[in-house]
Amino acid sequence: MSCITRLLFLLIVALALPALAENRIDTIRPDAPALAAYGSQAIGVRTLHFVHPNQIDVVKLDPKAPRPDPLPRYDRPITVEVWYPAQAAQGETALKAIIRDGKTEVLLHGKSVRDAAPAKGIFPLVIISHGYPGNRYLLSPLAENIASKGYVVVSIDHAESTYDTLSDHSFASTLVNRSLDQLFVLDQIAIQSRDPAFFLNGRVDADNSAIIGYSMGGYGALITAGAGLTRQAVETPDKFWSVPFGLLGIHQSGSQSHADLFDPRIKTAIFFAPAGWSWGMFDADSVKGLKVPALFIGGSLDDIVQYDTGIRPTWAAASSIDRALLTFDNAGHNAGAPMPAPSEADKFNPDHSMNYATHYIDPVWDNVRMNNIAEHFVTAWLGKYLKKDPTMDAYLELAPDSNGNSWKGFPEHTARGLRFERLKAGE
Repeated sequence: MSCITRLLFLLIVALALPALAENRIDTIRPDAPALAAYGSQAIGVRTLHFVHPNQIDVVKLDPKAPRPDPLPRYDRPITVEVWYPAQAAQGETALKAIIRDGKTEVLLHGKSVRDAAPAKGIFPLVIISHGYPGNRYLLSPLAENIASKGYVVVSIDHAESTYDTLSDHSFASTLVNRSLDQLFVLDQIAIQSRDPAFFLNGRVDADNSAIIGYSMGGYGALITAGAGLTRQAVETPDKFWSVPFGLLGIHQSGSQSHADLFDPRIKTAIFFAPAGWSWGMFDADSVKGLKVPALFIGGSLDDIVQYDTGIRPTWAAASSIDRALLTFDNAGHNAGAPMPAPSEADKFNPDHSMNYATHYIDPVWDNVRMNNIAEHFVTAWLGKYLKKDPTMDAYLELAPDSNGNSWKGFPEHTARGLRFERLKAGE
């Protein structure tokens, strides 16, 4: 075979092979709204490991057996991923993440550099809490994006709730531990940031924090932000969300234990498709306990936590706070929060009767499109409530229905299919 023939053969083979997929978490579409663009800060990323000592080991509890005395306890492991403003650097920019099948490790490609030196300055803290199941990378496009705008972003792996740590009693553990994990991480970052040996020493303003939760992360964030559980949630047995021995009582509305949980360092909250209302875990009285301004985000056809009987009434009933609701019309439960499906997730599992890619994607909306819109609104919301930036108001004072209306920051015709509604405290 001549040299020219060999080159032609190799070229034909190369063109015939599918391009190697690259799982990008940093894509900004040409039609993205203005505030979706990355900020001026370079970004670093680092993994930290914490241990929450002496916690009740919920997964070891058998609801059909007598209550053990004492209750089993363990030191609860909590791994977090930290995105932060960094000095410009070259280095590893791929994140290694487990996907929905609980075993496949994939690479996610973004702009953050592993272990880059932090930038000078003091930055507000944002804590992110994933869905069930999920992991600390599920909302990585949002985490990396807002870190570039001058925030320290800490995304939690909730033990017994990640793709690779599920067990028979994981959901009960999730119900008890979500808010406790969020508050523990807030404490740990605050303590560490005062330690001269910590890589972010003096860089984190933990007194000026936000909590972002998706689905069951939203359930936990509701509790963290002041909403309590109903008596029904605590006492009703034989439901898929039942927790034995009254252990959810720590979060019950009106209890001293729940009142003691609220941390005034949290100044605002963002709830993506928060779970709970449609199951009877929250009601109009209990969500009045919310104490900080909140942005709700959901899809109008959410069939997991429901929209008309879940997300929307939670938002409407939270009359103690200023709040907004961003609705993706015709979107389902994955509206705005999950990253695009990694290419490796596109496989069908007959045991679960699902293609794992459907864990991430929406039947109607493109993931990147939804992520960009969410990044835009989260940027405006955090800018208003954590950075006190008055220029953000213009991006939030919108006509409720985008169809036929011009929304600031959106190129012409690109806000279609969205609604943005606001209610003041007392309304």
